[in-house]
Formats: sequence, structure tokens, C-alpha cells
Amino acid sequence: MASPLWRSFAVSVVTASVALTCALPASAEDDDVLPAVSPRVETAALFDDEEGGNADADDPAIWRNAARPEESLVVATAKEGGLRVYDLDARLVQSVAAPAGPGAEDAPGRFNNVDLVQGIRLSTGKADLAVTTDRGNDRLRFYRIAPGTAGGPLTDVTDPAAAPVFSADQAEINEQRTAYGLATWTDRSTGRSYALVSQRERTTIALLEITATAGGKVGYRTVRTLDLPSSFRLPDGTSWSPCAEPGELPQVEGMVVDPANGTLYAGQEDVGIWRVSATLTGTPRLLDTVREYGVEGTYDEATEECVSGDDPGYGGTRLTADVEGLTLITEDDGDGYLLASSQGDNTFAAYDREPGEAGEYEGGFRVAATATGPDGSEECDGAAALDAPLGAKYPDGLLVVQDGHDDAGDATDRTATNFKFVDLGDVLTALDD
Repeated sequence: MASPLWRSFAVSVVTASVALTCALPASAEDDDVLPAVSPRVETAALFDDEEGGNADADDPAIWRNAARPEESLVVATAKEGGLRVYDLDARLVQSVAAPAGPGAEDAPGRFNNVDLVQGIRLSTGKADLAVTTDRGNDRLRFYRIAPGTAGGPLTDVTDPAAAPVFSADQAEINEQRTAYGLATWTDRSTGRSYALVSQRERTTIALLEITATAGGKVGYRTVRTLDLPSSFRLPDGTSWSPCAEPGELPQVEGMVVDPANGTLYAGQEDVGIWRVSATLTGTPRLLDTVREYGVEGTYDEATEECVSGDDPGYGGTRLTADVEGLTLITEDDGDGYLLASSQGDNTFAAYDREPGEAGEYEGGFRVAATATGPDGSEECDGAAALDAPLGAKYPDGLLVVQDGHDDAGDATDRTATNFKFVDLGDVLTALDD
């Protein structure tokens, strides 16, 4: 495995007392020579307009059917379109609507990210759950996974008394600085399950304990929160913050917890990937930064875009903002990879997760179009990997990635998104070459 050179820099923290050590490779691999893998199948296109039900593909999770692996499912968010459930042929199994807001003038439900909790003990027995952030209502929603259930495998078991995650009242919810990114985690020492939830347009991450309530319902309680930095001290002594619309801070969306050691990896979109205990205790450290780290930008009110200045050369060489979907490839011996979507250049970066070597860059790849089948993945928002056999179709496991520009939109003059299914064996071969 490659061993990149490291250089470090100091950071000035304005929102939390955290220290920083950042590992940056000394030279970059030419993105043009990154290996390509191709999807086997893709889901039907979703359209984020009135005709399409304001459905916008975002984030997937893979549920393995232990009794019949070939009947495993992919649960994915579609924002205002709610949840979609697909089989391994990418065929739609179930569509779950996002709940409305409490009033006609209130923000509607909007499902942003999704993850799974397996074997949680409810008052009605053990269950596997799909958990999603309802960004519109600032809540977590819980769905019991039970294939063969009339109406579909997902059943809503959210406690109706579940409170907003970050907002004090409906007025704050309507401002939409609400529950955004999500990663679930079960503490092996206690058996308790948790959700780590980031806040939209803020640097806050909340640790929520998932709790069983009466009647087989599921709720949560806040354990603690952590604020990542929003301003950073550069090597030349200046202070830098990523350019954003006035009032917005550099948010976190993509997150994943390594179950082997309880480490949270959190992608601060315009900054890089943080590593911290999933208990939100201890000192967060940057594993890698985006190329744009340290680049000054000015927000243009007319275009609602940032105009970038000169690059001082303080950023990383593997990730182009935004850094988005994070997922793990886990192996029994503790080896494996952390995968990160480098949204700005349509690539994926792989980092070693083996204890003692975590953070070393191991290579990258693209999800590219096939000659006659699905197109590739561009501006990927979310990704999920499962390193376990899923029947004859995916004997080495599965990688599911979001595609922010599905080619179905070219034929309809509408923006289309969907999900691509990639044989994980192809990904591992690409990373091993």
C-alpha cells in the first residue's frame, strides 16, 4: 500500500476547541488515468419538478437479506419525493411519501440522507430499520424493514412525539437549518444504537441515541453536539473560510462510522474529511482536504455564485469540492477502504481504514458509462457499499452511487437523477491495480 508524504498546518477555530493535523499527499495522481468501473444497472430517472413529484435522488443504503441475499434491497432518498426501495435489478419495489409540513405555509417533508440500524430491540421484537433525515421537518424518521409485508417492505415506526433535532419551533424549522447528513452507529460495548446528524448550513453535528418507545415505535434523544471549525489558520498566517452565501457556514453532509473502532468520518463539503470519535468526544482531525482549501472567494449576489481568487496551494490533491458521499468497504481482518465522492471532478477517492494506517490514500476510480447500458455518475451526492455476497448477481458485494446528471434528462429537457449499481468486485480490482 502506498505511503504518501505528509505536511501539516495549524488551524484557527472559531466555533469549537478542536486541534487539526492534516495529511496531504505531496503529489497528485493524474485524474485522467484513474481506472473506470461501469454500472451493471441503474434505477429509473427521478425528476425534481412538479410533474416528477419534486423527486431528487440523493443518498442510498443497502440492506442485506441474510436468509435470501439475492433478495436484498436498496433504500434511497428522493428528497421531497420521499424514499424509494429497489431490488438488485434496480427495479422499484416501494415508494414512500415524505410527510407534509404541519401547515400549508410550512416546509414540506424532505428526505435527505438514509442509513440502517440492524437488530435493534423494539417493544415488538428485534427489527432492522431504515433511518432518514427529514430535512423539511427537522426530524429523524424510522421505517421497519420486513420483506413480504403488505404494501411493501418499509413500515413507518416513527414515534409521533419525536421532537425537532435542531430547531426550537416551527418558525426555525421553516428556515431549514435542519437535520441534513446522517450516519448510524451501534456501540458494540453497550449494544446501544445512535444516529449522528449534521445541521444544514452550519458546522454542528449532533449525537442522538435511538430509543424504543411503546407500541413498537422509535424515537431519539440528544446526547451531545460538536461544532467543527468554520475558519482556518493558513500557513501564511492568514485566516480563511470557504466562500458561501452570507450567513451560511461550511456544512457537513456525507458521514459514516467505522464499526470496528467507532470512528466517525465526516465530509465538510468545502473543507475536507474529518475523523473523530463517534461519541463526539476527543479531538477532531482532518484526514484530507479539498483542492480548494485556502482559496479565497467572493460571493456574487447577482449570480448567487462564488468567484474564486488565486490558489495559494494549501489544498489537497485527491478531492475536488464538494466532498460528499462517504462509505466504507469493511473486511474481516480490519482492512478495507473509506470511499469518498469527489463531486467536483466526478471521481471517488479511497483511503486505508486498517488500524494504524487509516488515512493513507490508496487510489481512486470513476463510475463511467457503459457502451450500450447505463451512463456514469456525475456530481455524486451519496454512495453506499456492502462488502458481502448478494447472490449470483453480486457475489463480491455492491456499490450504489447517486448520479446527479442522469442522461435521461438529455431526452426530456429536464434535470434527471438516479442511482447506479456497481459490482463491488470491479471496484476492488480497480483499486488493487
